[in-house]
Amino acid sequence: MTAPLVIRVKEKDNVAIAVHDLPVGTEVLPGVVSLQPIPQAHKIALTDIPKGGEIIRYGVVLGYARDDIPKGSWINEHMLDLPESPALHDLPYATHIVPPEELPDPVRTTWWGYRNKKGPAGTRNLLGVVTTVQCAAGVVNVAVDRIRRELLPKYPHVDDVVAVNHPYGCGVAINAPMAKIPIRAVRNLIRHPNFGGEIMVIGLGCEKLTYDRLLEPEEINPDNCLTLQDCHGHDAMMQAILDMAEKKLQRLEKRRREELPLSELVVGMQCGGSDAFSGLTANPSAGYAADMLVKGGGTVMFSEVTEVRDGVPMLAARCVNREVRDKLAAEMKWYDDYLAEGGVDRDANPTPGNKKGGLANIVEKAMGSIAKSGTSPIVEVLSPAEKPTKHGLIYAATPASDIVCGPSQLASGIGLQVFMTGRGTPYGLAIAPVIKVCSRNEMKDNWFDMIDVSAGGVATGEATIPEVGTEIFNFILDVASGKKKPYSDQYGFHNDLCIFNPAPIT
Repeated sequence: MTAPLVIRVKEKDNVAIAVHDLPVGTEVLPGVVSLQPIPQAHKIALTDIPKGGEIIRYGVVLGYARDDIPKGSWINEHMLDLPESPALHDLPYATHIVPPEELPDPVRTTWWGYRNKKGPAGTRNLLGVVTTVQCAAGVVNVAVDRIRRELLPKYPHVDDVVAVNHPYGCGVAINAPMAKIPIRAVRNLIRHPNFGGEIMVIGLGCEKLTYDRLLEPEEINPDNCLTLQDCHGHDAMMQAILDMAEKKLQRLEKRRREELPLSELVVGMQCGGSDAFSGLTANPSAGYAADMLVKGGGTVMFSEVTEVRDGVPMLAARCVNREVRDKLAAEMKWYDDYLAEGGVDRDANPTPGNKKGGLANIVEKAMGSIAKSGTSPIVEVLSPAEKPTKHGLIYAATPASDIVCGPSQLASGIGLQVFMTGRGTPYGLAIAPVIKVCSRNEMKDNWFDMIDVSAGGVATGEATIPEVGTEIFNFILDVASGKKKPYSDQYGFHNDLCIFNPAPIT
């Protein structure tokens, strides 16, 4: 079978994507010859498009031609005007619900994790040391390094100790309405499933984010909380932290993995450094894996508001009821207003790398981004850092920024994240493993020891979405069960936790 030169998603599309760099004069389809060199992943016009005419990919209008575009032309981000955002009122709901029997059957129905008294199971057995304020981060980082060197070797069943630092806690309008978002995030990170119910919070003593905003009254005690300003000097401070950690490690050491149903697993889907192949290969393959997880009773979250905003009618049609649809519309409206107050719109999202990878604007990026959600019904919509109350496919509203979306999903309780990329990123999280899936074989060839799964074979005809999706599904369960380590964990590539804070800083 000859590999295709271009990929056309829908019959009505008047553009196609170059599988590889196309020299000028290449006949990509009968009667369509490239008038300029077409870079890999970029669009070629399949018909003459008049000025003001629609440019269509995924069966969706990406934008309108700024000038006449002859058939065979290279179409880039400078050649089209952005359409209006889809309206948020009177969105249809429950009009496109895929029946469970049409979802792909999971090839495995159990995994090995750490059962918790509350919430989903853990994929790792970690001691989490959480700060109430950035001022304590330096001390905690040094203490965590000492815990790892001096204490952890005595507790072989504890995977690691993690410093949960964040740029919040003081110099902020702590009672502002939107302060509930960062406070909720830190509160829920303290209770992450991978921490096994052990609470270890380090405060400075004069910050605005006090223990009572993060913990229940019965949790505020010397076993769980340590205030640095109460310590008599450096050595006493360090010893107090190590003593507290030792008690926690002794309890964590007793945890063991057990065979669990998929209903005990929560997986996050995210993409970053996307290109025009992401929506054709990596994201739909991850979506296939997501459908398998949901069919088996698991929970899957997808996020990134600006990267779904232009597909919101499609998502609303998959919402199971009016309540879920209304929450989806409300989250979109809140973010529209948030961006408008900052003087930008959703098209501020695409990066230079996205555009170099063939994504002309946010509409095109969004159409590819939502593919990672698969086809399952959306059973719940969460505000940033909220915890789910249902099993199944969940839309967790977060910023699209990788380093803000990740912590938001962690606060919502994911035990593992699958991260799709076209351009490449070393992104990772210390609290939960991150599996890296790339959209192009060239990316895997370049970062052969940093990308876990390549979906590039889908573009070249060497693999199918179900085949790659099943590979991702199996990799998810192997990593969640501790049988495999993704490259980001092997190298310790873990990003800082950037908590989403739309509230004022004083």
